Amino acid sequence: MSDLETLSAAYKNLKSRNQNIDMTRGKPSAAQLDLAAAMFELVSSDDCKGADGTDYRNYGILAGIPEARALFAELMETTPDLVIAGGNGSLQMMYDALLGAVMFGVPGGDGPWKGAKFLCPVPGYDRHFAICERLGIEMIPVEMLDDGPDMDAVEALVAEDASIKGIWCVPKYSNPTGAVYSDLTVDRLAAMKCAAPDFRIMWDNAYVVHHLTGEIASVKNIQKAADAAGNADRILTFVSTSKISLAGGGVAAMSASKTNIDDQLERMFYSSIGPDKINQLRHVRFFKDTAGVAAHMVKHAAIIAPKFAVVDKALTAAFEGTGLATWTKPEGGYFVSVDLLDGCAAETVKLCAEAGVKLTASGACFPYGKDPRDRNIRLAPTMPTVDELERAMEIFCTTAKMVCLKKQASGQASA
Repeated sequence: MSDLETLSAAYKNLKSRNQNIDMTRGKPSAAQLDLAAAMFELVSSDDCKGADGTDYRNYGILAGIPEARALFAELMETTPDLVIAGGNGSLQMMYDALLGAVMFGVPGGDGPWKGAKFLCPVPGYDRHFAICERLGIEMIPVEMLDDGPDMDAVEALVAEDASIKGIWCVPKYSNPTGAVYSDLTVDRLAAMKCAAPDFRIMWDNAYVVHHLTGEIASVKNIQKAADAAGNADRILTFVSTSKISLAGGGVAAMSASKTNIDDQLERMFYSSIGPDKINQLRHVRFFKDTAGVAAHMVKHAAIIAPKFAVVDKALTAAFEGTGLATWTKPEGGYFVSVDLLDGCAAETVKLCAEAGVKLTASGACFPYGKDPRDRNIRLAPTMPTVDELERAMEIFCTTAKMVCLKKQASGQASA
């Protein structure tokens, strides 16, 4: 029996087991969410005031409570006056920032962004791309390398085209590859010559403290680099506790130059009378400072690092030395990025779903959902249990290898 026949028989057997395992998104598991259980006990009706006596149950304080701004300032390596502490998701803050740019423009520009384009490192975060698509911002893919986007391509594009208004960046443990931006990449982004005077870098530092190993990656502070290069208004930085405390009940924050912070607060005045200050207060009391955040994330790593090990072990056993697949080995973040032979991703995702393992849609990590080589698949190991993940990876590896061998046999495959 050939390898392909053996895999086809194995796939048929796995399909008959009627599995139902969801690996579509980077969700924290229940065990991770339980780590923040004590947070619910930290604010009571008779103890919900700020240090200055302000009652946080009421309206107001549009930029967030001082305690939360101070905590995020420490985390984001800036000062509290340059931080807005908001609601439960950084995605909403990013959407609002770009919506405001499309409708009204941003400081340094000459009005609303009409016919705007954005650079999108690929593979990248599907929700970033969805924001652009929703707002009518044309997306231009640029290759993501091990140390950040291809800066030669980025610099050439932004220098020539004034309609290119920005770039998406996930600088540490990038979604989905786990890439970490080098100091040189940060410096080049901060100082590059842009044809658009209102160019913006959307610096989504979603995984700033999400380490998997004892080796903690560091990324140079891009706001300070931009300040030094005379481009202080270029940077909009975002972070949240969604994968630190509670995915649906965290706190998000934005930091930027004073000009950008003032501009954002002016817009927010018309859409909000203040964030959920009680939730911000409970987060401050729970974490206290960045040392508290760091200690908490060690507990997260203890839960999810073994899951990443399961994924790597399965991929290594199935694909090492075959030339059929390559994959990332991230030191943090929430994903593993797998590249199969060209033309194999969509079929693999489809057949995995039929066998009971739901994966992120093929092409999701590219603008408009279109992977030109149909090879990339994002694996999200955190939500399933270790046992579920072992079963899911058996299905994934069997299916992916079967699809690749079929493609190879047809003479249409390329690595």
